[in-house]
Amino acid sequence: MKSQIQTYNNYITKKLEENSADEDWEKISEDYLIKIKFYQHERLIHLIVTALFAIMETIVVTATVTADSLGLMILSAAILVLLIPYVAHYYFLENTIQKMYLVYDEIVSRLKNKNLK
Repeated sequence: MKSQIQTYNNYITKKLEENSADEDWEKISEDYLIKIKFYQHERLIHLIVTALFAIMETIVVTATVTADSLGLMILSAAILVLLIPYVAHYYFLENTIQKMYLVYDEIVSRLKNKNLK
């Protein structure tokens, strides 16, 4: 997913840099908005999964401190190993989508400028 988002954003950024007069900014705008919606959905799913893993980690750590069990310590470590990549990926999705909003604004600006001419 990460490479797909980066590839698509690089493609759109290149289109913006080229600033070709015959570019169909309306089509690009529609496609980009659809991609943003897909990635927002992906971000929501990752937020839910990350929050659930964080809640599980908190519960298991609390149980580990209370019960002082080796099994719970191992479970806590396993959840933490999974939680760290989830947080990192969610961080990437959140920041990338925020940047995509700015790029979308630029696309809309190009579309408005083309319509004014």
